[in-house]
Amino acid sequence: MTAPATDLDHLWAVLPDARRHELNLTVQAGDLDDLDHVNNTVYLAWCEAVARAHALRLDMGTAALAALGAVPVARQHTITYLRPALLGERLRVRTALLEHAGVRSVRGYTIDRLGQAAAQRLVECRTDWVWVDPVTGRPKRPPAEVATRFGF
Repeated sequence: MTAPATDLDHLWAVLPDARRHELNLTVQAGDLDDLDHVNNTVYLAWCEAVARAHALRLDMGTAALAALGAVPVARQHTITYLRPALLGERLRVRTALLEHAGVRSVRGYTIDRLGQAAAQRLVECRTDWVWVDPVTGRPKRPPAEVATRFGF
């Protein structure tokens, strides 16, 4: 059983550094929709951005993974929107690798508003990834080096 994203706060403190990453950002005008809050698709883009930054920090970006013969492809995103983010607010986007087994990996994400006594949770997300051969597109177990580099 995989831990839900809501457990990410607890896991953050106990997971090895290689399994987690965070970014801080400020909401820009281009992030807003017609209701003057962050568009729902932007939250997903931020989740992807923190995942990419995490992989790059570990020298496991797309090019490196392709050279090893397996790349992750998103199978499913589940996003729970709790509160809107507004122009100029400072946010923290966190990700943690929750599971890595066979051809599947699972990432949890949280997006929190900063600048208050305690961070306020805005969004929780989970992405199920499938590892595939970059040439054939067929599911493929990544080499052991991938699990090791990502702290498993």
